[in-house]
Amino acid sequence: MSIERFEGNGRMSKAVRCGGVLYLCGQTSREGGDVQAQTRAVLAKIDELLEKYGSDRDNLLTATVYLKDMADFAAMNEVWDAWVKDGSEPTRACVRAELASPSVLVEIVVSAAVK
Repeated sequence: MSIERFEGNGRMSKAVRCGGVLYLCGQTSREGGDVQAQTRAVLAKIDELLEKYGSDRDNLLTATVYLKDMADFAAMNEVWDAWVKDGSEPTRACVRAELASPSVLVEIVVSAAVK
């Protein structure tokens, strides 16, 4: 089985493709704003990476959402629910976490089947 790694920087890869599955590293927003603005920016980055490496949101398998504050759960879900297409919902977990920077409110990790 071949493993393809993309955009590695010595510490991690932005994406890894193996066995018909594309795995993305955690995506965050550098644009600041509230949790909805950050979630929209993160999902746009996910769309770009999925497309770049052979998949799309219709082929999502799993997602893990990390929130700095669970009080933002409903607001994040408003953006998430508008982004995920009916019938293409992945399995998902959402947890509260200390994130890498104080300004980061949400980080999302996904995997998707390759088209």
